[in-house]
Amino acid sequence: MRVLLAMLLILSATAVHADQTITFVSWGGSTQAAQSKAWAEPFSAETGIRVEQAGPTDYAAFKAMVENGKVTWDVVDVEADFALRAGREGLLEPLDFKQIAKRTIDPRFVTIYGVGSFYFSFILGYNTQVLSSAPQGWAALFDTQAYPGKRALYKWPSPGVLEIALLADGVAADALYPLDLDRAFRKLDSIRNDIAWWGSGDESQQLLASGDASLGMFWNGRVNALQGQGAPVAINWQQNLVTGDFLVIPRGTPNLEAARQFMAYATSPEPQAAFAELTGYAPVNLSASELVPVAAAQDQPGAHKDSQITLDFKYWSLNGERIAERWNAWQASN
Repeated sequence: MRVLLAMLLILSATAVHADQTITFVSWGGSTQAAQSKAWAEPFSAETGIRVEQAGPTDYAAFKAMVENGKVTWDVVDVEADFALRAGREGLLEPLDFKQIAKRTIDPRFVTIYGVGSFYFSFILGYNTQVLSSAPQGWAALFDTQAYPGKRALYKWPSPGVLEIALLADGVAADALYPLDLDRAFRKLDSIRNDIAWWGSGDESQQLLASGDASLGMFWNGRVNALQGQGAPVAINWQQNLVTGDFLVIPRGTPNLEAARQFMAYATSPEPQAAFAELTGYAPVNLSASELVPVAAAQDQPGAHKDSQITLDFKYWSLNGERIAERWNAWQASN
């Protein structure tokens, strides 16, 4: 009788899952394709819960749907500073650490409201056909005589560009924060006519592969993907800037338990390793690193820790809105 009851419970749970769908939102392109292949597809096969892909991530839309009580997203891939800020603002559901093994996650990438999706580095990427010599370090971005051409920079006000400007201007890594905004913008002013802005990974790849930008700051996985396609591009890892994406659950999702299940699955060792192998981004699950093939691991931030700098997500989560006002005003004055 107990066996029969247990079987009925399993069948009932399976039936519920078979009718359930969650929406996963990310940034599109090769990154989201890898998230689908490494996480969503095997998760659905294992649980019966369908995962619909949507995007790109939009913070204004995220906040609006939570505040209006009309949440249609279930798990969202966001930048680290947004995850911290949104948690403080009450926009997120807390995690269930009975499902997510917190002790196995890199402590830089886990909070009560979010857990790392993956981590990556902003690196200096360059087109080997356009440039006659390899640029060495962030100062090369500001040397238009030695390295002519457009400079590809991330256009949104988030960790990365201002830190690069300060490092290129001689600020020591351990003296970056609090950011000297006056100094950073003065440095950026020196190349403002030479900047090609990108707002998505796809845009950054197009700029670099085409040679429309001869060098710039890029997500390491995007340049890694171009190399895999045979594009004439290369990476300089000096002072690579580590940041990460977080998985979060919007407050008010009607699919909370399924969303938590998906998040737990996506951050477990095997799916994390599979994603890392596909993308060149590093796993946040510490147990996943040993599962990544050696050849793939050499193209990830974990293999380039010399002079590596972890960006201060907390500083940005507390000061990001103030910085964004100045950033947007500066860009509008171009």
